[in-house]
Amino acid sequence: MTEILSPVGVQGGTTTAGSVVGHPAWPVLKNAVETIRPWQSKDGSVDLEAEGAPSADAVRTEVDRVIAALAELAPLLPHNAAYHQALAADLRRWADGGFGVPDFLDSLLAFQPAQQRADGLQHLVLFPMYTQNGNPDRNFEAVVLRMVWPDWLAELERTRYDNALFCGIAFEDFTAGYDTNSAVLFPETIAVREAPERFSWGGIFCDREAARFRRVSQAAVETLGLELPEDISEMLADQKRCQEAFVLWDMVHDRTHSHGDLPFDPFMIKQRQPFWMYGLEELRCDLTAFKEAVKLEAEGHAQARDVQFAVIFDRMFRFPVTGDRVRNYDGLGGQLLFAYLHKHDVVRWTDNTLHIDWERAPKVTNELCGEIEKLYRDGIDRPKLVHWFAAYDLVSTYLAPHPGSVWAKGPDALDLDQPPRKLVDDVLPDEFPLSMFYEALAKKLRAVIASTKGITAHSDELAAA
Repeated sequence: MTEILSPVGVQGGTTTAGSVVGHPAWPVLKNAVETIRPWQSKDGSVDLEAEGAPSADAVRTEVDRVIAALAELAPLLPHNAAYHQALAADLRRWADGGFGVPDFLDSLLAFQPAQQRADGLQHLVLFPMYTQNGNPDRNFEAVVLRMVWPDWLAELERTRYDNALFCGIAFEDFTAGYDTNSAVLFPETIAVREAPERFSWGGIFCDREAARFRRVSQAAVETLGLELPEDISEMLADQKRCQEAFVLWDMVHDRTHSHGDLPFDPFMIKQRQPFWMYGLEELRCDLTAFKEAVKLEAEGHAQARDVQFAVIFDRMFRFPVTGDRVRNYDGLGGQLLFAYLHKHDVVRWTDNTLHIDWERAPKVTNELCGEIEKLYRDGIDRPKLVHWFAAYDLVSTYLAPHPGSVWAKGPDALDLDQPPRKLVDDVLPDEFPLSMFYEALAKKLRAVIASTKGITAHSDELAAA
C-alpha cells in the first residue's frame, strides 16, 4: 500500500501547494469513501456474509484507493502529517481485521486542529462517524474544511473568551453524511475502542449556519411583512458578515456551557432530564452570547450587533419550526424567546404583520437571560426535582403546556416515590406545543427549511460573489 508522503511548508496560514478539493486525488478519495459507505452497517462494520455484500477484495480495493489518494493529498496539508499517517494505519488495520467495527482512536488522538487555528488553513478529515442532525450511523465520512479564525476573533478568544478547544470551520467539500442538516464536527461522534479522557477540539461549520440563517430569515421576513433597519437588511444579504456573526456567537456559546452558576453538569447529555432543561441550557448559552454582544457593540466591535440579531432571528424564526416536535428542546428555546418578547411588547403580531421594537429588543432579551441565570443560581440550593419544577414554572409562565400534561398539574399529580429520572417518563413528547402563530409560520416556511439541507456558502444562491 502507498505510504503517506512527506509534507511541504506552510505560508501565511494556508498551504503553499493549493486547494485540496481542486487536486485530482480528492474526487478519487471521495468516490472510494462513497463506495464503501453503503456497505457499512450501523456500527461501521461490513458484514461480508450478508446477502448482496461485496467481497473482501472489493472492500480492500476501495480502502487502498483511499490510502493512495490520501498519500497524494498529504503534501498539501503538512500540519496534518501525523494525523494522516495515523489515519492510513487505522484504515489498514480495519482492512486487515476483516472490516469489523472500526477503531480510529489513534488517528483521532493525532488530529489536533485547535493547536493551529490559522485563518484559512485547510484540513482533510476522514473518520467512521455519525453526523449530528444527519446520518445516525458510523459510516466513513470525508470532509475538506478550512479554519475560520480571523485576527479579531483570535484576539477576543485570547483576551476575553478563552476557549482553547473551539474551532470555527467552513466546508470545502464532503461526503453524503454531511449532505444533511449537520453543522458540527465533534470528536465524540467517531468510532473508537474507548473514549479519550478528554476531547481536545470541537468544530462548528459557521458557513452552513450562516447560509441557512440567511435563507430562512429572509423568507420569514417576507412572510411576516417585517420591516428591517437598513443595517440588518444589509447583514442578511452578506454571507461573510453572517459567518463572522456566527463564529463569534458559537465561540461564546460553547464556552458558556462551563461558565456561570451551574447547579448541574452543564453537558446534560450525561444525565436524563426533562427536555425543557436542555432547552433552557442551550437558550442560556445563546442569550449569554447575546448579552456579551451588547457589551461588545458598546465597545465598538463591528460584529457584535450582527450577533444580536442572528440570535433573535434564528431563535425566533428557524428553531421553533425546524424538526419534529418530539423533545425538540431547541425549538422550545425559540418559542420561549418569542413569547417573552411578545409578552413584553417588543414583538407584536398585528394586522398579519410582525413588528419589532428594535430599540427595546436588546434590553428585554437580556432580561430573559437574567431570569434564566437566577433560576440557575437558585438551583444550586435546590434538590434536583424541585429545580426541575422551578424550571417548568419559568417556561410555563410564557408558554402554555399541553392540556394533557401531568407535569402541568404539579407535584401532587406525580408519583414522587419514584426517582427523578423515572418521572421523566411522564413528560409528553411535545410538552409545550406550538402556538397558532407558529403553526401557521411552520406551514409557510416548511419548504424553505427543507431546502437548506446540505447548504453551504458555496451552494447558497444568496451568497455574496
